[in-house]
Amino acid sequence: IATSSSSARSACRSVGPKRALAVACRAEGRPLMQRAQLAAASIAVSVGMASPAFAGVAFDAVKNGATVSSPVHLEFTVQGMEVKPASEGLIPNTGHFHVLIDEGGAYPEGQAIPFDDTHKHYGKGQLSDDVALSPGQHELTLQFANAKHESYGSKFASTIKVTVK
Repeated sequence: IATSSSSARSACRSVGPKRALAVACRAEGRPLMQRAQLAAASIAVSVGMASPAFAGVAFDAVKNGATVSSPVHLEFTVQGMEVKPASEGLIPNTGHFHVLIDEGGAYPEGQAIPFDDTHKHYGKGQLSDDVALSPGQHELTLQFANAKHESYGSKFASTIKVTVK
């Protein structure tokens, strides 16, 4: 907890198990500024521990608008979920990546992603691939989905456009 007052730090305590998701602060009877510091520290700690600042997916190796050569090397990241092979079954907050090629963006949450040439599945938990694309402009959507290939929706999708020379 970053505050300018050591009394503010000592007034806060962790609540729950070792990986606490919240901080309880005692602010009664303290000056207004100190109560505000305690409230801000409580929010910062509980938000920071409960979830990352960014939750979603991203392409790491290729940026939106890039001009690339085929095959295109793609690297995938996710925050707020964990990558697991589909063979491990349905486990909350886990899944694997899919790359949708020229499909018009993310699939709605719960919709299964088809198996065909424009829907690349990485069900073994792969974090990268070299994808062959024809020359011209392409829209690539990185979509995270569960073990049944059901989309986690637009929050766990990212779309970029690339031009293949």
